[in-house]
Amino acid sequence: MNPSTTSKMRKSFFLFIIAVLFALPALAWPGMPMPKLHVEGRWLMDEDGNKVNLHGFGQTYSPWFNEMNSKWNNYNVSECLKYNKDILDGVLDRAGWKMTYIRMHMDPYWSNKPGVHTTGENDISAFSMDRFKKYLDEVFIPMAEYAISKGLYVVMRPPGVCPEKIEVGGQYHNYLKNVWGYVASQKRLTDNPYVMFELANEPVQIKGTDGVYGAGSDACNKALTQFFQEIVNLMREEGCQNILWVPGTAYQSQYAGFAKYPVKGDNIGYAVHVYPGWYGSDAIEPSHELGGSYGGGYDSFAAGWKNQIEPCAAIAPMLVTEMDWMPSKYQASWGKSITGKMLGSGFGANFKLLADRTGNIGWMLFTGPELLAKYNGRAAVNGNYTMYNDPDACMWPTYHWFEEYAGMSLPEVRNVDLFFSPRGIDSSEETVILTGSSKGAALIADRGIGVDFNIGGDIDVSIEDPRIMKWENNSFTAVRPGETTCEISYTLDGKKQTKSMKFISTPFPLLNGYFNPSIWETGTFDEKTGEISTGQYGFAGWTYGSGLNLSEYDYLICEVENPGGGLSLRLFDTNNYWSDPAMYDFGSRSRIVVDLKKMKSNNSKVAVDPSHLYIIGFWTLGGHKFKVKKIFPSNDPNATAVEAISSSDNTCVDVYNLQGVKVRGNVPAAEATLGLPSGIYIINGKKILIGAL
Repeated sequence: MNPSTTSKMRKSFFLFIIAVLFALPALAWPGMPMPKLHVEGRWLMDEDGNKVNLHGFGQTYSPWFNEMNSKWNNYNVSECLKYNKDILDGVLDRAGWKMTYIRMHMDPYWSNKPGVHTTGENDISAFSMDRFKKYLDEVFIPMAEYAISKGLYVVMRPPGVCPEKIEVGGQYHNYLKNVWGYVASQKRLTDNPYVMFELANEPVQIKGTDGVYGAGSDACNKALTQFFQEIVNLMREEGCQNILWVPGTAYQSQYAGFAKYPVKGDNIGYAVHVYPGWYGSDAIEPSHELGGSYGGGYDSFAAGWKNQIEPCAAIAPMLVTEMDWMPSKYQASWGKSITGKMLGSGFGANFKLLADRTGNIGWMLFTGPELLAKYNGRAAVNGNYTMYNDPDACMWPTYHWFEEYAGMSLPEVRNVDLFFSPRGIDSSEETVILTGSSKGAALIADRGIGVDFNIGGDIDVSIEDPRIMKWENNSFTAVRPGETTCEISYTLDGKKQTKSMKFISTPFPLLNGYFNPSIWETGTFDEKTGEISTGQYGFAGWTYGSGLNLSEYDYLICEVENPGGGLSLRLFDTNNYWSDPAMYDFGSRSRIVVDLKKMKSNNSKVAVDPSHLYIIGFWTLGGHKFKVKKIFPSNDPNATAVEAISSSDNTCVDVYNLQGVKVRGNVPAAEATLGLPSGIYIINGKKILIGAL
């Protein structure tokens, strides 16, 4: 054999070996195609300086979570690994999901002593460190390495969930330190740059530095940071430099405190949970942990997001490690809601719009991975939807959104338009906006598959009277009552588009889309007759995402027709229906005068601040119909306001001030006074007083 032939054979053999290694990723270097990630400021970034958001799913390794004890049992490691590797293959290879991370629960099934009774996953009394060490080596690390070989980053969470109450130096704190102290010493994990750790699952309440258990107070925020700072320091001392994801309290929904008291160190992000009904988002049913609400569309969701998520996202990356939604009929999701439309009703589409706009939010579906693995991408025929192809269930839209994130080819855009919230009720020329609230705007594309896609691009706004309206963070915010015109411009396909809109800012419109009869429980509101009823122990009214400022007034006057049914007026200075409001019972009275400067909360008797009221409305026992005749702020407790103009009156009228100047012309009588400043006006020959002189 001549030397040239030998050289060719060696070269062929070398190329063959390289081909085999690339063809068999499970045998190649773990995660070889994946860049190493690190935290830089508020971003998760790769080695080349590219910003990264992860998108993925979760797996839990226990018989019950693996199709309810039907696949393996009795601590059978080989069957557990076989089943879960096959499901992972199904999600990525057979179903073709464009996932980039997996959240792995080191389920206490493995680390609890067999046969020892516990009260749930928050009970650590049966925990065995010896068992945890054994199955970390035999189950969790092998699954992590397999996932990495398939191109997934891995986020590992500790066994179980947090108990209702935790404290610095308490039993559960020490438990987490033991778990993470051992994990941080395991080189198979800490030397692996594709492994990350989520430090706890769903803390609820923490003992604050003032000794009081709770969530969200300044004392609790200080204690929460100390709680996790000690765990972070312990892991770093063991040599673990992996990315760590820190959870918030209230089942991982409270994050504003981290902006003031951040956990210090390198490679720190925050792990958040998002479910329908949380943060003011829309839900079909109240959320499973927080009590929740039915939400108020995009603007309510955006307000809650702004309060809790954005302050934390301004300092560090965030990763959603639990979230899904489906209509209740499918019985296949934790969250119960619909995808809906961006800027409209529903949960999923508004979540994506908010996450994308924040910019540094990665997210996942917590839907069972065995269901994700069965996704086949086939559209419904004749509207015969299943959980897999219903645009209002999470799998169909998320599959396509993940394709979008991955840069895959999508169906061609059929139409792009500029929309405003609440979507579907705004006029092209004039629209009402709640004073103290915001109205989002976005360029939204239709690709013909029943799912909205938000289109990037600048929207430029010029406001005639900035005292009434301001534009920031892709939203209009009504600062005070009145009306103003805005010029809005944007570019599509290289062509500049411009439109003019008049905004009428008013605090108490009795109009569909603004008055919400179902803030809590399902109520009804008839715009034509003005009749309102709440669900049982329900609440109807208005929500002000940016806070309604009534501090320039002394009183809020409300008159109703047909009081009864336990009817009470309630005002909240916290953007949370479950907080402690000021309450005023009507009894048999039809008129209530609220002294805004002397409001006290019902339970704690602390001052309620009129400068930022987030919810105002009416509570009843349920099943009782009433009407709101008047509700207006004033500096005179004896003032009268606009005599009610029937909202069913479509007669067009002119509105004049006392100087005879026409301030509105040919407007429907039902809308004649919306947003007008305080003063006396002439409508149909009658003097009408708005507010107080």
